[in-house]
Amino acid sequence: MDKPDIVLYNIEDLQRIFHIGRNKVYQLASTSGFPAIRLNRQILVPKDKLERWIQQNCGKKVTL
Repeated sequence: MDKPDIVLYNIEDLQRIFHIGRNKVYQLASTSGFPAIRLNRQILVPKDKLERWIQQNCGKKVTL
């Protein structure tokens, strides 16, 4: 699933990682505190920041 040279995840990557649909990924990306970067119309998430966000939110309920 994870390639060592990946630095940024895109929407399709996040769908695979979280096993959720495209609309839910967009909702997650707009959640306060989620480390999404919007570059023009593309949403990207830095790998290291996503891993940190997951660790910080482990055990918490994330409402979309």
